[in-house]
Amino acid sequence: QVQLAESGGGLVQAGGSLRLSCAASGRTFGSMGWFRQAPGKEREFVANIGWSVSTTYYADSVKGRFTISRDNAKNTVSLQMNSLKPEDTAVYYCAASLATYYGRMTSANYWGQGTQVTVSS
Repeated sequence: QVQLAESGGGLVQAGGSLRLSCAASGRTFGSMGWFRQAPGKEREFVANIGWSVSTTYYADSVKGRFTISRDNAKNTVSLQMNSLKPEDTAVYYCAASLATYYGRMTSANYWGQGTQVTVSS
């Protein structure tokens, strides 16, 4: 059974940092990524990384501030978020795809439950 378990969300002031982690179990994937959904808005792409290839892709809104990384030995993917802004406030979801994305991850086969990130001004 595939499980994706997120951790690391919380409340932080604008300009601060948070690190999200996603522990995957059950199988290996082609790509993993992060999406987010703010209240009243649709879920949007944040970043993705290949599992066996070192390719990353970021949404323009987070480029230069967020860094996605993976630890294959621990089967985890992390999202380091720096210079956080109030508009980054959302529920962040870990996503896993059987396909390998070399560009933007457009769909996922598996989703985590989500972790809340709140950035105060």
